[in-house]
Amino acid sequence: MNSSLTQNSKISCPTLVTATGDRAQLRFLEFFASNIRNTHTRRAYVRGVTEFLDWCLQVGGISSLGEVAPLHVAAWIENQTHKLSAPSVKQHLAAIRHLFDWLVIGQIVPVNPAASVRGPSHITKTGKTPILDSEDTRRLLDSIDLISPSGLRDRALIALMVYTFARIGAALAMRVEDVYTQNRRLWVRLREKGGKRHEMPCQHNLEEYLIAYIDETDLRNDPKGYLFRTIKRGTAKLSTSPLAQANAHAMIQRRMTAAGIVTKAGNHSFRATGITTYLKNGGTLEKAAIMANHSSTRTTQLYDRRRDEMTLDEVERIVI
Repeated sequence: MNSSLTQNSKISCPTLVTATGDRAQLRFLEFFASNIRNTHTRRAYVRGVTEFLDWCLQVGGISSLGEVAPLHVAAWIENQTHKLSAPSVKQHLAAIRHLFDWLVIGQIVPVNPAASVRGPSHITKTGKTPILDSEDTRRLLDSIDLISPSGLRDRALIALMVYTFARIGAALAMRVEDVYTQNRRLWVRLREKGGKRHEMPCQHNLEEYLIAYIDETDLRNDPKGYLFRTIKRGTAKLSTSPLAQANAHAMIQRRMTAAGIVTKAGNHSFRATGITTYLKNGGTLEKAAIMANHSSTRTTQLYDRRRDEMTLDEVERIVI
């Protein structure tokens, strides 16, 4: 067994995999370490597969991977539907199905027991992420104290997500050199899900916020460094370490509380806020999909929350 692979990928083999043999262990680790590149997908798949295999060992009485049958997968999925949302259950089923496909190709098991199992139906036309309206977003941006580097950073980060529809992961992965001038206009370079490289010009407010943040914190001297950084402990200065998503979420909660905004918004909320505001102001769904780096307008429609306002207006007609 390659211990360095286990250590580098931070993945441990469930007991059922270990009991199947060294080849099964290696194939299992290879699936997560080399076949799945997205960190968040890998983490979710590891959790789903591990829970399933542990359940097979403890409840199903199975002693090796080759004994897993469609009935076990179906029973597990049925059990999960009582505890998790449909999208989460479907993700767990996808993890099991893809893993066993990998094991079949590697000749660890003869067939994929999850191939014939169907997940719960799930149809959605509107996203569930809470969003801020344009007035609350402006109030939030204007409420941030700009005396310290953290204030300049937080305003620039929030504005980046609003005006470019950027995911928080893409925003925090940016380097200083990803903010650049082209045709006398400031542009940003983002690396979205799946390694997609996305570039777009800055709206004038975003341009102002980014220039102020970069210039007043001397980030231009470190073009290869991360754009959004943590604050050095005991100082008010930026460190060289990137800001983590959890820290960004905590920052947003603090800023919203200070601004008196009670909506339970998070990192992803500003993506929906930007898309909805753009569409309300006459933007097209096709252009919004391009700006959001979506491969389909159906995905962009999930972020369009204009219907929420229409529904509220109609509800207010119920006067008793």
